[in-house]
Amino acid sequence: MKKSFLIIATFLAIAVQAQEQKNQVPQISVTGEGKVKIVPDQAVVTVGFQNSGKDAKEVKTLNDEVVDKVIKFLKKSGIPATDYKTNNVSLYKSYDYEKKKYNFQASQNLSITLKDLSKYDDIMMELNDAGVNSINGVEFKSSKMEDYEREARKKAIQNAKQKAQDYVSVLNQKVGKALLITDNSQTYIPQPMYKGGMMAMAADGGAQRETLAVGELEINTNVSVTFALE
Repeated sequence: MKKSFLIIATFLAIAVQAQEQKNQVPQISVTGEGKVKIVPDQAVVTVGFQNSGKDAKEVKTLNDEVVDKVIKFLKKSGIPATDYKTNNVSLYKSYDYEKKKYNFQASQNLSITLKDLSKYDDIMMELNDAGVNSINGVEFKSSKMEDYEREARKKAIQNAKQKAQDYVSVLNQKVGKALLITDNSQTYIPQPMYKGGMMAMAADGGAQRETLAVGELEINTNVSVTFALE
């Protein structure tokens, strides 16, 4: 009985395997890359300021005064309240071993979205006058980023299909429908470098000069596609 059951099970396994091989669709798997280069039209500038002193209340008050000046200036410049925000605030005590006394330091960072890059230099100078003493970073963006990302994705699929066609053309076969698409893209977008800073502008005595090198952004999209062969 056991022997008969084993024979039947083996027969069924062979039949299933033969059916799977019969139904297997000839296919090819390739990767595709889509690149789109754009000139950014926006920037997110992160600026900071700090004050130190013997009294915690005193340094916090000094920081609050800077915040008040900065926000009033941004409103006066026509920058919407939705385009700037506080990233972090800190107030801490440190000990000076040489002078053998405690000091307090208050600091704050703000991120400001500039939708008109031509105003960059003027705004940075005014922020410097308001008490901002450091630029912590500039991130360039595009107001049409989603449109460019769609374009990059389409280019990646087109690139993958062209690759598949190149491979199978010598075999007298054709590329059929896509069986599987995997998005391997990462969100990292190379950023152009910015030049200048609060110290450079202060040393310039307020003279007008260009301190921002916008450059280009490059959006990269990568996909893996499996096509059926005809």
